[in-house]
Amino acid sequence: MKTKLSVIAYCAGAVFMLAACAPNATTPDYTAYVNPFIGTGGHGHTFPGPVVPNGMIQPSPDTRIDGWDACSGYYYEDSTLNGFSHTHVSGTGCADYGDFLLMPTVGEQQYNPQDYVSQTLPYASPFSHENETAEPGYYSVFLDRYGVKAELTATPRAALHRYTFPASENAGFILDMDYSIQYQTNLDMQVDVVSDTEIKGSKLTKYWAFDQQASFYAKFSKPFTYTIVRDTLTDAKGRTQPRCKVLLKFKTEKDEPVMVKVGISAVDTEGAKKNLEAEIPAWDFDKVRNDARQAWNAYLSKIDITTSNATNKNIFYTAMYHTAISPNLFTDVDGRYLGMDREIHQGDVNKPVYTVFSLWDTFRALHPLLSIIDPKLNNDFIRSLILKSQEGGVFPMWDLASNYTGTMIGYHAASLIADAYTKGNADFDLQEAYKACLRTAEYDTTGIKCPPEVLPFLMPMAKYYKNTLGYIPCDRENESVAKALEYAYDDYCISILAEAVGDYQNQQKYAKLAKAYTHYFDPSTRFMRGLDSKGNWRSPFNPKASNHRNDDYCEGNAWQWLWFVPQDIEGFVELMGGKEAFVGKLDSLFNADSTIEGELVSADISGLIGQYAQGNEPSHHVIHLYNYVNRPWQTQELIDRVLKEQYRNAPDGLSGNEDCGQMSAWYILNSLGFYQVCPGKPVYSIGRPIFDKAVINLPDKKAFTIITKNNSADNKYIESATLNGQPLNVPFLNHKDIAAGGTLEIVMTSQPTQWGI
Repeated sequence: MKTKLSVIAYCAGAVFMLAACAPNATTPDYTAYVNPFIGTGGHGHTFPGPVVPNGMIQPSPDTRIDGWDACSGYYYEDSTLNGFSHTHVSGTGCADYGDFLLMPTVGEQQYNPQDYVSQTLPYASPFSHENETAEPGYYSVFLDRYGVKAELTATPRAALHRYTFPASENAGFILDMDYSIQYQTNLDMQVDVVSDTEIKGSKLTKYWAFDQQASFYAKFSKPFTYTIVRDTLTDAKGRTQPRCKVLLKFKTEKDEPVMVKVGISAVDTEGAKKNLEAEIPAWDFDKVRNDARQAWNAYLSKIDITTSNATNKNIFYTAMYHTAISPNLFTDVDGRYLGMDREIHQGDVNKPVYTVFSLWDTFRALHPLLSIIDPKLNNDFIRSLILKSQEGGVFPMWDLASNYTGTMIGYHAASLIADAYTKGNADFDLQEAYKACLRTAEYDTTGIKCPPEVLPFLMPMAKYYKNTLGYIPCDRENESVAKALEYAYDDYCISILAEAVGDYQNQQKYAKLAKAYTHYFDPSTRFMRGLDSKGNWRSPFNPKASNHRNDDYCEGNAWQWLWFVPQDIEGFVELMGGKEAFVGKLDSLFNADSTIEGELVSADISGLIGQYAQGNEPSHHVIHLYNYVNRPWQTQELIDRVLKEQYRNAPDGLSGNEDCGQMSAWYILNSLGFYQVCPGKPVYSIGRPIFDKAVINLPDKKAFTIITKNNSADNKYIESATLNGQPLNVPFLNHKDIAAGGTLEIVMTSQPTQWGI
């Protein structure tokens, strides 16, 4: 097929084709190894449409409207396509976006009957994956219903479409303004036909983001006539929904290309027009496509791997690709942006603001990865978060289109800031960042600019209980154990920052709060359990039980949440009864029956090995805990198993939601051979490298090289290691050793060894 699913065919053909048109034949074309369809099946929730790294716009095909697997608009098992909308989120567990859907048509344009039950719109077209291609910066598909070939490419803020039509007296497009993923509430829709080749419009929707503003400006290469349809529909619950579509018509010759430029903005249509005209001044599709590929090669080249395993190379560079889909640029070319206070601000285009921060996921691996390969970009993200706290009153937990969503738990901006500081990368106002961290750790609902419905989630009473009672009662607060454990970690990060700015009183306070995890450990069951306001353990207790987002844990159960004490592993081991007892409990996690029990089991608990869940973030550090209790070979063999079994070059090649780059960042770091268990402590735990050689191209033209000798599928254990020629006898690596550049050489063997003890 024409996708990148066939490794042999792809490597034999597409590599040659892309290399032939590459700007420099001597430069590796890393994009040749990327398969954008990984994660579009299963529950990965990724999309295959063309983007550039961290771009504002995400034009992509939409194949379904509703349901959990419609989060990105595209699902690989589908066989009909509704059109191409211009905004998408990558790998999330919640849906939003899907703005400004465009669909080419031939013949009578059908937009009735439109209901709120079907996954397909009246004008949808069947398609085949045999006639579908995706690569970084480019997407193409043949629409069987209309006989039209669709091609898309993108710049940071604009998209360029090219449609090859058959001969027709009645060709055209449908521009669907009321379409959105998962039937969002359209609060306002405005559209204006500027000329016979230009249209502009804007919409305001309420969904995951309560106040999502989006504007567009579109230019067509062919003049059109038009009709605007405005009416209302009634959904299955009797609610009326406004409808707005623009029907465009023109004549076409056989194989005539018709192109469409679309710029977007969260500010206004004028901003969208400026974005479009600045980034796509001409009708040169191939240039835009080539520029996008060059942008991706610049990013993907930050890590160069050597391996004879073609599949692993596909998986690795696709993972790299997925780590740069978001956060998304949110500043227009004129420097304007929409702030967390819902006001338009004049910013600096050279100091861009970003949005889409899935911090509960990405603090664990994505931002630690960026702290190595692109600390400047990571600082840009941190500065955006600091700015958002100033504009909106507090750090966002999950920022979407400059909206406080209140989604997930913790206040993990503190993690990003502490990690950047301890790694010597704090290129931001540390005092301002610290002040914002203190604000988010205290219960204070004043001055926060968010909808009333969001406030209890963004600023939960759990913070009040944590700071006054010393623990979070499970009969007063949902997800009490998970919140408590993550608060303890974040408070540890704040204690680091307090010491950095010389606030020793708060340093002691937050260091003490970081020990709060001890309150929840029940020595009789040896699990973290809910403790009620009378000081009693919640009963009955079943460590396999899950009641999604409505129990003492968050997207997990007691088995998965037991281990979240990254800030104090030594104390945690002692609490568990010492190293041998800790190892026994850790072994039981991986050996337990994988049954999850309950009436509403969280679908996020996936990728199970025993009760370990690779498919969701709370488990992501757990395998490396063996390194802390003198069992490094167990870390090595489990990492080897996860890398082999739970990441594949296929649409369902992810064991859980991609989550804005976190699932892929985990793969990147672990396939290189190390992982940061506790962001905020600049130390990496060494696992099992799978590549013969990996060169991390660092800033300032430095490089850190990992050479793996005797590397094979069977040789998954470390026999010995050297760092810059000196023996490395512990399974840990300091960030400063990587950042300075150098060489880590690891010798592998087929049997467990005593290395690292």
